[in-house]
Amino acid sequence: MMLAGPTLRTVPMTVHCAIADVPALLTQDLIVERTRIVARALQTDFGITNPRIAIAGLNPHAGEDGRMGTEEIEVIAPAIARLRGEGIDASGPHPADTLFAPHKRGTYDVAIAMYHDQALVPLKALDFDQGVNVTLGLPIVRTSPDHGTAFDIAGKGIARPDAMIAAIRMAGEIAERRANG
Repeated sequence: MMLAGPTLRTVPMTVHCAIADVPALLTQDLIVERTRIVARALQTDFGITNPRIAIAGLNPHAGEDGRMGTEEIEVIAPAIARLRGEGIDASGPHPADTLFAPHKRGTYDVAIAMYHDQALVPLKALDFDQGVNVTLGLPIVRTSPDHGTAFDIAGKGIARPDAMIAAIRMAGEIAERRANG
């Protein structure tokens, strides 16, 4: 699952699970496999020849060399080393609290986050009305508005079509790139 907007693309490693479960779900293999899928999709679906992938740490300040957790040292950094060994331009682990700052966003094409809110909060803060959920690695193109169904405002005449329009446009752009690629 990639969340894509005009100013940011993010991918959460884990989704819809309790924050307490995240450390046990994170593995080197998970990070490597999902990041490979992201790198391929950026090339084929988004037309980025040499994608730059920033990978966030799990803990505050990316663990501060083990003072705030060891996941960065034991899981995330070794996964990044494997990806770099395969020729994927992956960097990190980056502190998530600075990764989404304006001056940092221009240094990567996608930010890989370790859990749901670490990826979705910045995307929704920046691109809520134009955020698109893209399922990567499928043989078909699948997009939807990032914010979900919005059942809470259904029938009230206040829904905005922007994210749906963005999802349809993005699906068309991806399909065109695949057809011409």
